[in-house]
Amino acid sequence: MENVLIVYAAPEPKSLNGALLAAALKTLTDQGTCVEVSDLYGMKFKAVLDASDFPNRWDTTVFDPAAEQIHAIATDSIAPDIATEIEKVRRADLLIVQFPIWWTSMPAILKGWFDRVFAQGFVVNVGTGEVYGRGLLRGKKALVVVTAGSPAELYAPGGPHGDLHELLRPLTHNLLQFCGLEVLPTHVVYNAAGIAPDDADREVEMYQDRLLAIEA
Repeated sequence: MENVLIVYAAPEPKSLNGALLAAALKTLTDQGTCVEVSDLYGMKFKAVLDASDFPNRWDTTVFDPAAEQIHAIATDSIAPDIATEIEKVRRADLLIVQFPIWWTSMPAILKGWFDRVFAQGFVVNVGTGEVYGRGLLRGKKALVVVTAGSPAELYAPGGPHGDLHELLRPLTHNLLQFCGLEVLPTHVVYNAAGIAPDDADREVEMYQDRLLAIEA
């Protein structure tokens, strides 16, 4: 891989997520990889898709987000903060999406990033069937990296919370694979809320090993 984009949605730099991010940056850059980070909380990224994202509206009488995205991509007239993120995605060979599990899903700021940046006409063309294997991001890979506060047994198949991998399927399958990305197996750190320092260090090392294996 030459270029990696890490979309990072965790609010506390001194958390386990912060340590995982720092480890990824060092591991990948030491391998000669160019790494960009979109730290959504640090950027104070606007999470709400609305009419202000489209300065050159296709239709000012009624707001149709999909139609406005298609028009904005075709005319290169989307909001500047979205355009910046789109260029990062274009450059990336691997997209790493990292976040803590909140209410069995992603933080709202990350969902907003996908709503705004994964614009129709850029990631898919639904009308022409350019989705899944024909999605416009085909040829790129994606890795989802999550921390879960609960132990693994609570997220096991048949467990009280349900299978974590199935809970993440709307992201891994209906979103990332829908856009043509090859989705690698999710990297999960369980019991993050009560993890001991030594265990946290081991989790960081295992994540570094995972990244090196992808590089290899």
